[in-house]
Amino acid sequence: MTIAFYPGSFDPITNGHVDVLVQALAVAPKVVVAIGIHPGKVPLFTFEERADLIRRSLAEALPARAGDIDVVSFDRLAVDAARENGASLLIRGLRDGTDLDYEMQMAGMNQQMAPDVQTVFLPAGTASRPITATLVRQIAAMGGDVRSFVPTPVFEALQARRKG
Repeated sequence: MTIAFYPGSFDPITNGHVDVLVQALAVAPKVVVAIGIHPGKVPLFTFEERADLIRRSLAEALPARAGDIDVVSFDRLAVDAARENGASLLIRGLRDGTDLDYEMQMAGMNQQMAPDVQTVFLPAGTASRPITATLVRQIAAMGGDVRSFVPTPVFEALQARRKG
C-alpha cells in the first residue's frame, strides 16, 4: 500500500491544510500527518490538541476517509521520518510561486538524501491560498473572526483558548 507523509506544524490546522490533506487522500490510500516538533518554538496548541484537531477536521471534511490517516510527531528530517513511517510519498502543499521556489529546492535536497521518497506537490484551492496558520493565530489573538479560514473544530478551540 502506498503511504503518503504530510509534514507540517499544523498549529492550527487550516482550511488550506485540510484541502491538501483531502487531495493527498485522493493520491494515496493512507496518509501519515506528521506534526513537526521544534524544541525552540512554543506552539499555541500541544501535540495532543493538534492531533485531535486534525482528526476532527478531517472527519468533518471527509467522514468516509477519517480512518485513513495516522497522526504522528517528528523532530528530525522529514524524509527520515517519512521512511520510518513506511511512506514513499512526501506531500507538500503549494499556495503560490514563492512556495514553489522554496519547495523545489527542498525537494531537490530530499531527493539526494532519500531517492526512494518522491515529493508530490499539491496546490491549495483558490479560497485557501492566502491562509497561513501564523496569520490565523495572529488574527484570532487580536479578536478577529477566523471562521472562514479554519475548520469548525479549530474555530471552537481558538474561541475557547481566547476565553480561557
